[in-house]
Amino acid sequence: MDRQADGRTAHRLLLWDVDGTLVTCGPSGREALEAGTRLAGGPETLPHLPMSGKTDPQILTEMLRGAGVAPADADALVPRALAESERVLAGWRERMRREGRVHPGVGLLLRELAGRDGVRQTLLTGNVAANAAVKVGAFGLDTFLDLPVGAYGDDHAERERLVPVALGRVRELRGEMYATDEVWVIGDTDRDLACARAAGVRCLLVGTGRDGFGAVSDLRADAVLEDLSDTPRVLGILLG
Repeated sequence: MDRQADGRTAHRLLLWDVDGTLVTCGPSGREALEAGTRLAGGPETLPHLPMSGKTDPQILTEMLRGAGVAPADADALVPRALAESERVLAGWRERMRREGRVHPGVGLLLRELAGRDGVRQTLLTGNVAANAAVKVGAFGLDTFLDLPVGAYGDDHAERERLVPVALGRVRELRGEMYATDEVWVIGDTDRDLACARAAGVRCLLVGTGRDGFGAVSDLRADAVLEDLSDTPRVLGILLG
């Protein structure tokens, strides 16, 4: 069993962001959303917007409105665009493996944590559930994660609302309850921190996202690391 300093077994719910934290999938994620929008009947020309830390529905809404689509029409188009993007991305697993990568230390860390008593790992991500599963599955990381209890972009367009979704699912599906100091959001942007703070849980930020370590180094997260390559150090943070 994994023991804390006072001898108690560690009891943790770890909520992992996907893009920039666990993996980088190259341009596939963006291009799947753009392709899905066009296939659903949206405009051919779409603005190139920043996506880091946003939910897929939020990205599509901003993309469509930025292309001049009226708000009501954009809102109606988003579900169809999401469904098409899921279909497109599902066919790009090999492309993601070819163009993307797992970030330093992630595979070993997830494997170590998966073997620890009292620790449950899942996803908390702006990706809709289907796209999140494809991304982590493309790199073989899904075997370490309890995906059904995660929280995703199709649960709510506002990322700050997602921690309670995960807490409700793990209670309903696994019969487990976690205190706020037993829950960690691990991500790579200020939006991950805002998500954690909205729910009163802890946050570890890493500098492996698109904007690098400088974008998170001065944020007031509970812990900030350049990457996840120092396994003992990360385990000490999350389980200590």
